[in-house]
Amino acid sequence: MLFNLLIVGYIACAGFVAAGVLGSLYQLVTHEPPKFSLAGEGLLAFLAGIFLCVFAGPFIIMRNAIRGRRIEKRPLGWLVASSTIAGMWSMCSGVMVMNVALVIVGYG
Repeated sequence: MLFNLLIVGYIACAGFVAAGVLGSLYQLVTHEPPKFSLAGEGLLAFLAGIFLCVFAGPFIIMRNAIRGRRIEKRPLGWLVASSTIAGMWSMCSGVMVMNVALVIVGYG
């Protein structure tokens, strides 16, 4: 049981790290923080926006939650709820990240 919980935690961390790397890369390239908007010109920009929202979602949620707690003085429950949503989302995207990594290594 404990081993399974450790695996789930590891997968969630892998998903959140992937979200952070993708969000930071987006911010480095565009000089603006990532956000949940799909305003793009053309099909390729729209698909890139969907990819960004799907995989960088936990990073965006946590950045907004921490910013809301510090600047807007939102209640602690808001931060806890946002952390829970981001954690579950990280776990889901972490499964995909780990599957891709295993396929690349040759275990898939």
